[in-house]
Amino acid sequence: MDPREAIEALLAGFNVLIIDFYSTGLNVLQALKRIIEENQPDQSFNAQQRSRRLYQELSNRLLLLIRNHRLIVRKAPEIGWFKILYPELDEFLLPFPQVQGLNSAWQWYENGIAMPGLDRKIHPYYGTYFPTRFEHLKLFDKWLIQYKGEKKSALDIGIGCGVLTFQMLKHGFEKICGTDSNPNAIISVNEDLKKNNLLSKIDLFHGDLFADCDLKTELIVFNPPWIPASHSIEGLDKAIYYDEDLYPRFFAEATKHLDADGRLVILFSNLAQITKSSLTHPIQIELANGGRFKKELFLQKKVGSASKKTKRNQNWRESEFVELWVLKSVNTIKS
Repeated sequence: MDPREAIEALLAGFNVLIIDFYSTGLNVLQALKRIIEENQPDQSFNAQQRSRRLYQELSNRLLLLIRNHRLIVRKAPEIGWFKILYPELDEFLLPFPQVQGLNSAWQWYENGIAMPGLDRKIHPYYGTYFPTRFEHLKLFDKWLIQYKGEKKSALDIGIGCGVLTFQMLKHGFEKICGTDSNPNAIISVNEDLKKNNLLSKIDLFHGDLFADCDLKTELIVFNPPWIPASHSIEGLDKAIYYDEDLYPRFFAEATKHLDADGRLVILFSNLAQITKSSLTHPIQIELANGGRFKKELFLQKKVGSASKKTKRNQNWRESEFVELWVLKSVNTIKS
């Protein structure tokens, strides 16, 4: 298949089925990305987001056939997720980018991912968010080392792959309640707990924010999305973009779950401000107007430079910092 003909069909609104080699699809997507980049001279953060959305729309019209849980093209990877996620389907089509995602996810799940500060690998289940940059994890570990409060319990809101929970267990927390609106995240953490004989240490709840967890605790940890949504969000996008009511709801619910002398630890970034995605900072807004919490501690860590392999303009990363905020109830801050 000629990539140029495939791209012309995609741009015309047609679906395209790859029937020869798996590498053909890779070549088509590479050429499509190049064409979109060449036609988008604006290198601002928002323009790059628009280009990614266009690429996502067009690339998802490039299809692969799966039969008996195998890709029906030559020199294709073996992907175990087909049998696990689609056990009753003998034949079906999937967009090529989704197959790429399934392939990568299978490798991560099978081989595990090393995280800084942990002596065990994380094995994320398909569709579970996990961090690919680690500055905020290092900042959290630094804070945990100097933390002198109680370690009887903690709440991990939006547990994802569980990395913050495993960090807290490493530092001696006895019991943790983890929540996530993504059911795959609950499966993921549960499987890792079984592998490491830690099931008795953690209670998992599927649901929004605090879900059905009724724990009142001395520590609530939240690693929320850092960028306000400018479009409809679903799936893993919810780990990156937030709706405008997320933070007000979180702070309102946190008051019900925090002990009188407890702490909120929130991991954040100045990414939205430096990329002009937002001029406001949701934690600063709460501190200024919420009347519920005051700042006890604020830590920052500079983000490393973008990889030399990255072709997108990421000069804004020179000004990016990850942030760790420690908040306490207004009634427990000493003057």
